[in-house]
Amino acid sequence: MKPAVALAMLERDNRWLLQLRDDIDTILCPGQWGLFGGHLEPGETPEQAIQRELEEEIAWRPDPPLQPWFSDASGNRMVHVFRGQLLRPLEQLKLLEGQDWTLASLSEMRSESIWSERCREYRPMAAGLTGVVQRLQAEGHQDG
Repeated sequence: MKPAVALAMLERDNRWLLQLRDDIDTILCPGQWGLFGGHLEPGETPEQAIQRELEEEIAWRPDPPLQPWFSDASGNRMVHVFRGQLLRPLEQLKLLEGQDWTLASLSEMRSESIWSERCREYRPMAAGLTGVVQRLQAEGHQDG
């Protein structure tokens, strides 16, 4: 059975919350922009995992809970992506995992390279986010 992850696609003011992953060679997509979330623990559902991961990574528990958006088993992991509104400004959250975060527009995500204020440079998007961007475009999302 493939390992499973739960990821959060959080929207605020027509922008999407991204996490700049740490520059650690032993993690998946080091130094790249990705979504908050992570691996399911044994016996944990994807819904439980995304709630736990968001508490661990940004000290926030979505209420109401995020809604399942899509699942994808085409790669080497089972990926469950959840979607919802980020109801708090970043200033009211805490970045507890990763080296930066940003609210990126759809055009920034399409560019596949996004500015990190903390690192003072552009960093690439994780390759897996291409499918997320394509889904947003297919739904008719545009920059506000």
